[in-house]
Parts: sequence; structure tokens; C-alpha cells
Amino acid sequence: MDTAPAASYTRAVDAATQSMIDNLPKSTGKSLGEWYGILSDSGLEKHGEMVAYLKREHGVTHGYANGIALQYRSRGAATSDDDLIEAQYAGPKAALRPLYDAVVSAVRAFGDDVEVSPKKASVSLRRSKQFALVEPASAKRLQLGINLNGAVPTDRLKAATGMCTHKVSVTTIDEVDAELLEWLRQAYAAA
Repeated sequence: MDTAPAASYTRAVDAATQSMIDNLPKSTGKSLGEWYGILSDSGLEKHGEMVAYLKREHGVTHGYANGIALQYRSRGAATSDDDLIEAQYAGPKAALRPLYDAVVSAVRAFGDDVEVSPKKASVSLRRSKQFALVEPASAKRLQLGINLNGAVPTDRLKAATGMCTHKVSVTTIDEVDAELLEWLRQAYAAA
């Protein structure tokens, strides 16, 4: 069974995920590399099956089982922020890249504390907490989720559920306008 350090198995991860990886040996008795060996030997491929297996057969808590399975299944995935963004805006969604670049460029100007955190299918914009989420929703539409507690929805600023209170669709560069940037600035200020 492979007992190499977890760092040799992981892609770039956020601080919470790195903390989970670092705590695996103490909390579960095995390193991430050892868990990879166990999952490889199991022959399982689906995330839910892996989580259930780790919980049932190895007594791993749900949080750790989920984290181990996520890391195992993402091996070989894009390893840098640039790779993640390139993958999001490849193929039919390539025409949306200038819209994404315009939004992120404008938001970075809000302050040095803006964190741009790409994930597999979206990019989180954070300060002390997430204030917006940018995702290529289709080949023709960029969707921005914005955290604007208390803001009254409009025809353009739609109410949303989930992590973001509102959403805005952007289909042209002209829609990255003063109104959109003001909503983003308000969300940034509240974060």
C-alpha cells in the first residue's frame, strides 16, 4: 500500500481541504496516500459508493469520507487556477472568456483583498467570505451569483436561492456595466 505524503497526491486545494488532508493521519489513522490505495483496491468508481464504503468498512466519518473520495476522484484534474479557468471557457464557452475577464478585472480593482478562487465549474470571488460566484451557465450566458442580503430583486437582478441571494445573466461585454459593478461593489463591501 502506498504511504507517500499526501502532498504528492493532491492538486492545488483551498485551506480547509488542506487542513482536512493534514489531519487525516491523526483522525483516521491513515494518510491520503494510504486511502488512495484502499480506494484503488476497492474497484469503486462512483463518489457515493466510495463514501459509503469508507464509512461502512473503515469507520470513517462522513466528512472525511467525502473529502477523501473527492480528492481521489480529482486526481489528474486541472492543477492550477489557470487550468481550471481554461477548462471552464473551452470549446463552445470560449466566447464567454472576455466577459469573465472583464468582470474579474473590475472586481480586482475593488481592493487588494479580493480573492479569485477557481473551482471546476465556477469561480468564487471572496473577501473575508464569498461575495460573488461567476460561472459559464451556457455557451451564450455568464451567470453571476451575488450576495446582496436585503436587495430588492429587479428585472435584471433576480432573486436566487443557495449560497448567493441574487443572480445576474451577462451575455455581452456591454452588460459588464456600472449597474452590475455597483451590485458587485456592494457585495464586496459587505463581505
